[in-house]
Amino acid sequence: QVQLVESGGGLVQAGGSLRLSCAASGRSFSTYATGWFRQVPGKERAFVAAISGGGLTTHYADSVKGRFTIYRHSAQNTVYLQMNSLKPEDTAVYYCAGKPRYSIGSYYYRESEYDYWGRGTQVTVSS
Repeated sequence: QVQLVESGGGLVQAGGSLRLSCAASGRSFSTYATGWFRQVPGKERAFVAAISGGGLTTHYADSVKGRFTIYRHSAQNTVYLQMNSLKPEDTAVYYCAGKPRYSIGSYYYRESEYDYWGRGTQVTVSS
């Protein structure tokens, strides 16, 4: 069993940066493919970024490419989402999710691919 805890959210002005953290219990998390999703009220949760176990493969939603970077620090059992050039439309609750498979797979953008979820952290970008 793996428990995921997100942190690092907050209020930032447009153009600013935040770094989200997804800290995991369990020694094997470094081998888990991990994703970040976000959700705004009244909408479905949307894929943001994903990283394979080991961190060699990453994928991003088109809306965040070039602005967000996902990476992992295996020794810390943590996956990060560095968010730069933030826009008001990035405002959402951000969730991290993990699955006990090394490969990122072909359906990394689907919620159903992931077995473990955190409770989310709020990111608000003011204009």
